[in-house]
Amino acid sequence: MHVAFVHRRGFGQFAALAQHLAQAGNEVTLVTETVDQRIPSVRVVRHRAEPGPRAHPQMARHLAIPDHHVRIGHRVAETLDAMAKHGQAPDIALGHIGWGSMMFVKDVLPRVPALGYCEFFYRAEGADVGFAAEDQPDAETRKRLRLRNAAQLLSLEAVDGGISPTAWQKSLYPADVRSRIAICHEGIDTRRFRPDPSASLKLPDGRVLKAGDPPIVTFVARDLEPYRGFPQALEAAAKVARRHPDALFVFVGGDGVSYGTPPPGGGSWKDHLLASLDVPRDRLIFPGVVPHSVLRQLYQISAAHLYLTYPFVLSWSVLEAMACGALVIGSDTAPVQEVIRAGRNGLLVPFFDTDALAEAILDVLAHPEKFHELRAAARRTVEQRFRLQDCLARQLALIGEATGKDFASAVEGQFA
Repeated sequence: MHVAFVHRRGFGQFAALAQHLAQAGNEVTLVTETVDQRIPSVRVVRHRAEPGPRAHPQMARHLAIPDHHVRIGHRVAETLDAMAKHGQAPDIALGHIGWGSMMFVKDVLPRVPALGYCEFFYRAEGADVGFAAEDQPDAETRKRLRLRNAAQLLSLEAVDGGISPTAWQKSLYPADVRSRIAICHEGIDTRRFRPDPSASLKLPDGRVLKAGDPPIVTFVARDLEPYRGFPQALEAAAKVARRHPDALFVFVGGDGVSYGTPPPGGGSWKDHLLASLDVPRDRLIFPGVVPHSVLRQLYQISAAHLYLTYPFVLSWSVLEAMACGALVIGSDTAPVQEVIRAGRNGLLVPFFDTDALAEAILDVLAHPEKFHELRAAARRTVEQRFRLQDCLARQLALIGEATGKDFASAVEGQFA
């Protein structure tokens, strides 16, 4: 069986699934602009990268993004068409629908089943836009968001079904297409991400961090920016540092902007906020972007793990932290509430309430014994709902339904 994955930035959410299919002896191809990793036995076919959205003089101001998505869709379609003409047509195509990549797949491969990955449907209300009081959308923003969804709607009309990682992310899609979208997360490797009381981490300056010696408060994001609550976490850290004698705060993430906008005057949000915040710098550690193995060690030694997010895509990091038995203090926003139940498997605080966040951190640091059961319950949540083997089995079942092939039994031995 030949399975083709379509994603602009490498394997993305399909990495574990692609690896399992290849190991089971299936032919696997990735159609992409860039490659984020190499997987043995998986062929990578790169299509020409399209430059970012650009407005032409004759183009209406909001059409640059849908024009960009159409151009990407054309590149993917050309690539798949060429593969088919050389006898390399896939038996099924799975791809991310957010950038237009899947828009024309069924036009060049009309008899090939296609499944779309439905990550996030943009809305002017009820999600990330308008969440901050100062970010209320005007009519122009609403128009832009509606057109930004054009590629997804066209793709959903064409593909045979969709996959969304969480119930809340699925709920953002229009009601008339939700019945065609299955909920299936990519999965967390709970054999790799697990509690380890003996875990330690050596810093570049020679210090070795261990659980409780001193207590470590962790924060992880792709970039340190407002969408993931970095300003609130940093402000809460400053308040805790003034009242706790030795707690350290480790903020993992880059200095760029993945979502939202840069700070006033440009530069990084970290430098912008630290310039005006009274906090002992020796209590803050900014390691930048670190390998996954280091993240695992941080989760394992964490006294408290902060996960704040706008109503947006749920990060893998919070589930990995929970799998490691970390005590997560999260924001009471919809994507987090779907996973964390306050007082049962973690703690929740209002996103913008830095006093509440600081008090929660101080309580966890002062009385760690109170939260042992919450840590254990956090891991159970991931094991019961997001375990990699189970998520892969559900993904394979969806592929089987679309193709009429029993993919699940083909890799049964890998789930043992």
